[in-house]
Amino acid sequence: MPYPLSLRRPLAGAAAVALLGGAGLAAVHVAGADAKTKPLHLSAKSKSIAYNKVRLTATHGRISIVFNNPNGSIAPHAVAIEGHGVDKDGKIVTAGHKSTLTVTLKKGTYTFYCPVGNHRAQGMVGKLVVK
Repeated sequence: MPYPLSLRRPLAGAAAVALLGGAGLAAVHVAGADAKTKPLHLSAKSKSIAYNKVRLTATHGRISIVFNNPNGSIAPHAVAIEGHGVDKDGKIVTAGHKSTLTVTLKKGTYTFYCPVGNHRAQGMVGKLVVK
């Protein structure tokens, strides 16, 4: 007798993992690790050229920074990361919008900053410590 439709997909998934052996289990483990990674949140201050935080901490691997440029912000902003061979800029957003910058980082200290105009020189900069 065939299995009910509600059981077919879970059984098929379990069979695929069993057939793949260790490789299938490794893939499941990696997906689970990414799902547990919490994004870092960073925001521009509304009436100045500054972030709301000057230090962020994360665990090595895939890291996402959700950047918010709040309503009332005086300029477009973004977040960029550099250090240890990494130099990546996030999307520039205007007031009331968000962007997400995702990078894979090794342990170490990185710099995050606003890549718009001279915002970095004006102090829109901080440290990202990756453990």
